[in-house]
Amino acid sequence: MLPDFKLETHFSKWEFKARYHMTASDAESMSMRELLAIATPEEREEFEGLWLGYTETFGAPDLREAISGTYQQRSAADILCFAGASEGIFAANAVLLDKDSHAIVVTPNYQSHETLPVAICEATGVPLDPDDNWSLDIDRVAGAIKANTKLVTINFPHNPSGAILALDRYHALVELCRKQGIYILHDEIFNGLGPTGTRHLPFIADIYERGLSLNVMSKSYGLPGLRIGWIACEDRNVLSRMERMKHYLSICSSGPSERLTKIALNHRDKLLARNCGIVDENLPKWDAFFARYPQLFDWRRPDGSCMAFPRYKGEEGVEQFTRSLVEVSGVLLLPSTVYRSELGSTPSDRFRIGFGRRGLDEGLAALDAHLVRTSRS
Repeated sequence: MLPDFKLETHFSKWEFKARYHMTASDAESMSMRELLAIATPEEREEFEGLWLGYTETFGAPDLREAISGTYQQRSAADILCFAGASEGIFAANAVLLDKDSHAIVVTPNYQSHETLPVAICEATGVPLDPDDNWSLDIDRVAGAIKANTKLVTINFPHNPSGAILALDRYHALVELCRKQGIYILHDEIFNGLGPTGTRHLPFIADIYERGLSLNVMSKSYGLPGLRIGWIACEDRNVLSRMERMKHYLSICSSGPSERLTKIALNHRDKLLARNCGIVDENLPKWDAFFARYPQLFDWRRPDGSCMAFPRYKGEEGVEQFTRSLVEVSGVLLLPSTVYRSELGSTPSDRFRIGFGRRGLDEGLAALDAHLVRTSRS
């Protein structure tokens, strides 16, 4: 039985109750009307004239073609669509691992990247170093490899820190896994999102024959309501096996969501420019906030995405700080305890913030007011 999903349980309790959602990992969403407004007449007719039957398990051919256009080396035949990213994570682990396998995952990370392999086989956690910009020690990965290691899972831009692995370390990891015949599942759902000047890593499926590129419309594109994700991979045998696994899961994607996703991807430059512009607008506001409270927080700007993982230095600890904040002042943050790993220690004095959505000023004002009140009590 899988353990409680701490992050999602926290959101289930507070995401739609808290007045100020200050920890969102997705960019600003748009309405159906706004998305259709950027569509061509042909794209709009495809959506409005859609036959509401089953769709292909792999995903509609023209949608997969649009997705493949986001990669340098992949074609539509290298794409398998899923109902969001979580289904892809589940399918990849279920297909690549068995009880005799061994997996390596970076920590901290989105919980399913750890709990799913642990539910199948032995796993080793390799911690990212917060004192080295949350970077990955490739020598530690090499030291964790066993004869039966089948999969290494990484995530850059990293959730929750927003760090991006240095390119030389990224290539070193690929070469290490290539020599050992190990698959790499790279959670790349924040690729394309970040402040002006962000330099994203190349997609793993473009540079490694055993690389699985996980992506979704939810984060960088700000369209989680579409519930369309995908994995791109050169290894079509693995794609075929995941497709057969999908028969037990969602079977196929939502037809309307496929049409809307194609519209979004055909106009992805416009969407990403809009969302990165919101990040550019919001980050200086967080800079100014943390500059007002150096005694309470350690702050470092992230490399990419729309979130960061500052340190809280208050005596009561981050768990009590974030609980009081949401219960008393309606400001929702994610304490680092929801990122706790069973595979090794992870920081317990951090919290995740988000800055990819509009309306940040009101939340920051409430956060300021809360800190003023508590400092007087």
